[in-house]
Amino acid sequence: MPAKTHYPIVIIGSGPAGLTAAIYASRANLSPLVLEGVQPGGQLTTTTEVENFPGFEHGIQGPELIDVTRKQAQRFGAEMVYEEVTNVDTTKRPFPITLGSGDVITADAIIVASGASAKYLGIEDPKMIGKGISACATCDGFFFKNKEVVVVGGGDTAMEEASYLTKFATTVHLVHRREEFRASKIMLARALANPKIKVHTNATVSAIHGTPETGVTGVTLVSTKTGETTVLDTVRGYFSAIGHQPNTGLFKGVLEMDEVGYLKIAHPTTNTSIPGIFAAGDVADPIYRQAISAAGEGCKAAIDAERWLAHH
Repeated sequence: MPAKTHYPIVIIGSGPAGLTAAIYASRANLSPLVLEGVQPGGQLTTTTEVENFPGFEHGIQGPELIDVTRKQAQRFGAEMVYEEVTNVDTTKRPFPITLGSGDVITADAIIVASGASAKYLGIEDPKMIGKGISACATCDGFFFKNKEVVVVGGGDTAMEEASYLTKFATTVHLVHRREEFRASKIMLARALANPKIKVHTNATVSAIHGTPETGVTGVTLVSTKTGETTVLDTVRGYFSAIGHQPNTGLFKGVLEMDEVGYLKIAHPTTNTSIPGIFAAGDVADPIYRQAISAAGEGCKAAIDAERWLAHH
């Protein structure tokens, strides 16, 4: 339960965007409250080695990166509460926020940093995410140097992920359940022209072999036409590239968002369609989805909120 009933700034989400916003807001003497949600730390808590975050020469574990950032925010006075949000009333000022516990607090300004969740087929073992199973080639491709990997999907994301992985993998098996691809012609042509990409159409992955200790040791494909199965026992990585779902259901019909659900912000600011509400990180980023870019947006959101509060 929060220590107070009213806060100048409430931050929804505790990934790199939310925690960076908390650092900046607390250093500005705004005593922010961070509502950590059902998955404190966001997607980084399911990532093992993070080697592309500046300042960590030898890399750092995802959960550890979140932990040290959280402690940094707390050192400056940010309050952290393990609570999710069930409702935000944007028609009143200050904004009433209803928590999962039933408590209601108010905020003069809100930073939405609730992130996005990678879509998976449902066959993946959650314990193996970050241990051979991934949804981010940019984050994890480096760990599959000279290995074979599988990418599942048929849109631009799948083509982009597969093409990127050819920088490291010996073979990228691109698996799509249909004959036709949803990807744009240019992205599809680029992927099909790459000799390292082997396409498996009219197929789905029915099983991923391996354990958290061994990592991925192979996958089983099943034909959507004949039902025939094929085992790829040389595969050591599995990438889901069927999209991400931003965690914005709470604001559907309230804040302006695109057709997928990503919040729209008034670039170069983090302002949403309602004054006093700001958005940072993957919740408003369908393109980059990196910890470092989320942290940068969290910094911007806190500065935007601070200036908005000073003005109003």
